[in-house]
Amino acid sequence: MRRQTKVAVVAGVMLAIAAVVVGVVSQSRLDESKPGATASSSEDVVVRDDSRVLGEPGSSDVTFVEFLDFECEACGAAFPIVEQLREDYTGDVTFVIRYFPLPGHVNAERAARAVESAARQGALEEMYTRMYETQPTWGEAQEPKDDLFRSFAEDLGLDMERFDADYASEQVAERVQRDVEDGRSLGVEGTPTFFVDGDPFQPETVEDFAQVLDEALAE
Repeated sequence: MRRQTKVAVVAGVMLAIAAVVVGVVSQSRLDESKPGATASSSEDVVVRDDSRVLGEPGSSDVTFVEFLDFECEACGAAFPIVEQLREDYTGDVTFVIRYFPLPGHVNAERAARAVESAARQGALEEMYTRMYETQPTWGEAQEPKDDLFRSFAEDLGLDMERFDADYASEQVAERVQRDVEDGRSLGVEGTPTFFVDGDPFQPETVEDFAQVLDEALAE
């Protein structure tokens, strides 16, 4: 495949990571019998016009979408894989994130609101990266981490009055919840859940990520 070899180079290093990802994704298989889990509805809600894009949109129509939870360890494990894909397919593939905080995680919805609030100041990638880089220090905590997330915004030099207002706003909360509802309508039950060109994608190896993108680009 065109870039599969490049991603395969990191396969040995990421083998344990891939195992974690596969274990979680296998539990979040899409139930096609659920309302809304049809091809036509998928095209409408997998990517919306205002969905958050990491980096610049690709020149092709190929999209790679991840429904994620910033507190989810498997999402944290998938993060370096997705970053490698972004590097290898920059300019070709559009990488989209959708918020899907799980109810069992105390700070997942808060983290999503912090990322969305940063995105409204043009700092999506910076806050997205910060969440995963610091996840071991706050993930699975049973107390709210609002102050910690606010400190991330300060470190990034954001307008804090605006950040605070967005973080507490109904608009941001509703934006996160809309992603959750879209995911549920598609049958998403766990994270990370991936879609390529509107179709669910369930990787079994690291190389599968490159293969599915190469095949999509070749169509």
